Amino acid sequence: MNFYLNQLRERTRRHFLSASGVGVGAIALSSLTGATASADIPIDATQPLAKRKPHFESKAKRVIYLHLTGSPPNLDLYDYKPELVKRTGEPCPDEFLKGRTFAFTSGVPKLLGTPRKFAQYGKNGTWLSDAVPNFHAPDIVDEMCFVHSMNTDQFNHAPAELLIYTGSPRSGRPSLGAWATYGLGTENQDLPGFVVLISSGVQPNGGANSFGSGFLPSVFQGVQCRSKGDPVLYASDPKGMDRSLRRRSLDALRELNEIQAAEMKHPETLTRIAQYELAYRMQDSVPDVMDITRETKETHEAYGAVPGQSSFANNCLLARRLVEDGVRFVQLFDWGWDFHGTGAGEGLRDGLTKKMGATDKPIAALIRDLKQRGLLEDTLIVCGGEFGRTPFREGRTAKGNVLGRDHYPDCFTMWMAGGGVKGGFNYGQTDELGFGVTENKVHVHDLQATIMKLMGFNHEKLTYRFQGRDYRLTDVHGRPVDELIS
Repeated sequence: MNFYLNQLRERTRRHFLSASGVGVGAIALSSLTGATASADIPIDATQPLAKRKPHFESKAKRVIYLHLTGSPPNLDLYDYKPELVKRTGEPCPDEFLKGRTFAFTSGVPKLLGTPRKFAQYGKNGTWLSDAVPNFHAPDIVDEMCFVHSMNTDQFNHAPAELLIYTGSPRSGRPSLGAWATYGLGTENQDLPGFVVLISSGVQPNGGANSFGSGFLPSVFQGVQCRSKGDPVLYASDPKGMDRSLRRRSLDALRELNEIQAAEMKHPETLTRIAQYELAYRMQDSVPDVMDITRETKETHEAYGAVPGQSSFANNCLLARRLVEDGVRFVQLFDWGWDFHGTGAGEGLRDGLTKKMGATDKPIAALIRDLKQRGLLEDTLIVCGGEFGRTPFREGRTAKGNVLGRDHYPDCFTMWMAGGGVKGGFNYGQTDELGFGVTENKVHVHDLQATIMKLMGFNHEKLTYRFQGRDYRLTDVHGRPVDELIS
């Protein structure tokens, strides 16, 4: 007998209503329910986010990923090219243009050296520009591990962002945070395992897919929290419903789901019960952890955070509070890093100064705060965009007064700190004009494999069977870059 056809034959209106998720709990976490495939990690359906052990002892117990949406100009922040500065205004050499397609540039563009001033800082003489003054301090730069030889396959925002987070430029795959919580669960059962914070009021280029669960059980997707207003939309009690009525509603839903679980034997039904209960607990725990007024005035000043506002600074402080309370993976998306030079805000002079002015101070404060609390050594911070920027002027703005750069996938810089990476370390090199990697190329799949290893996983063995195939974050690629690990 076909089990699924038999299920359909037995469906009645009563069955439909009992399974439709009627109630406030369904509204609160409707996006966290979904069908599952066969899991490769044993998951307790009643406690899907229970803490689990990795493959081997991990360096990092938790991750804070700072994504600068649009991709910052690495040549004006971290990758100093004095030869490019000397040759500013010269036509771009033919060998760098043949067979190439750029997002907004055609013809023969002009080389563009950085207008920023660079100097060396820290114990190993790391080159940094004047756009990141808060990174110059020895206690900050000496915690940072720079990878100057990153490269990707994509030169448009959405597919490049999806590739770096899901391992594929197309929608439908689980994100890095979802894989982390699938493998490790969370340390606080009253909070989501994977939290997303978005500043600048704009969703990431890849949309919710950049923090989605794909074909993993949907309980592992990122839960978007807000630093202003209700921390989680639809999680608070509706008007006219007090706490006791909410509790009775969830108890009724539990009874209906338990009846369905007994009849259908579907593990997702038990997971749904656990999700509703988490939503109920979140009503108390999330507002508490998201309340930065509990922090001291000195802490607010260090981050540049202002209670009640929605900002990158507030989100960095919230990230520290979340990981301190046991959240496994915190993802920050900050819009406004697409420096084409089409306006003053996208210029490499004043525009970059203003953008970094709202960014490098809270990042430096985050590093110091985690270190002071003894959390940095096992909290991995990752920071970067989805690709790099061209060593020449962007075509549309080539004749204007505002300097800008086009998208560039061949080489860019990302950095990490804490969580078992080497501090004050610079890895990989690009040529003297910044067009290609000359030493220690690191593909985005290699970065993913390295993060997985730092979290205690063999990236080839953290898999999930879906539609007859074992999938993993790195697809069929990637290798951990052991040179980055302390």
